[in-house]
Amino acid sequence: MPPSVEAALREARGQLEPGDAEVLLAHVLGRGRGWLYAHGDDVLAPALAARFSGLVERRRAGVPVAYLTGRRGFHDLDLDVSPATLVPRPETELLVDLALDRLPVDRPSRAADLGTGSGAVALALARARPMASVLATDASGDALDVARANAARLGLGNVAFARGHWWHAVGDTRFDLVASNPPYIAEGDPHLSEGDLRHEPRAALVSGHDGLDAIREIAGGAPRHLLPGAWLLVEHGWEQGAAVRALFLEAGLAGVATARDLEGRDRVTAGCLCG
Repeated sequence: MPPSVEAALREARGQLEPGDAEVLLAHVLGRGRGWLYAHGDDVLAPALAARFSGLVERRRAGVPVAYLTGRRGFHDLDLDVSPATLVPRPETELLVDLALDRLPVDRPSRAADLGTGSGAVALALARARPMASVLATDASGDALDVARANAARLGLGNVAFARGHWWHAVGDTRFDLVASNPPYIAEGDPHLSEGDLRHEPRAALVSGHDGLDAIREIAGGAPRHLLPGAWLLVEHGWEQGAAVRALFLEAGLAGVATARDLEGRDRVTAGCLCG
């Protein structure tokens, strides 16, 4: 006999991280998580019970919940995601918040998100700053397809898309602000063989022997693509703050500083083409 909602959740909770079982069952049933608690005695249809069981097994194998549901919340946006994109993470919301602090509300501006993936950063900026023109770039055509679809579904018409490797995608355009959450994990890092990272696109995670190859390229090319007084903001690993600040200073940026995330770890470095 198929299990009840409560029984199915109880069994899955013993196998998964807290909250994953509720998210997956709510997805299978097309209901909110609150519905599950109000209908714990309802019996699952056999097909739905089998589908839920299959998702639980895939989650146990490390497939990210966002890939199983196809959705991820980020900065008040509901985004489609796929294995072609990184799963947007809460710590990247700091990058968006710091960028919004530097983008004007009441006049046009031009911003870029290098390595947009699902479009998370670019679309969050575009929604919060409707007068801004935002360019979202990525080397992956499949990732750009996901980002374009998200922009269309959210009705954000102030975002354009370009395919290419970092600055190669923007041509000669200069911006008031450039934000990026590039790959910053070192080759051979043991975390790459653990947890969700095993299933995310490696090119969006790994960047050279020290994890800084992409940031070197982004920082080095910034002066040619920033307007006077414009800002570059880059997310990076918690142990990379000093190295990234040095790269920004070497590129001639001023006002270089690193912001910490909610856990008190270096997370986003900013620098200005000032003076």
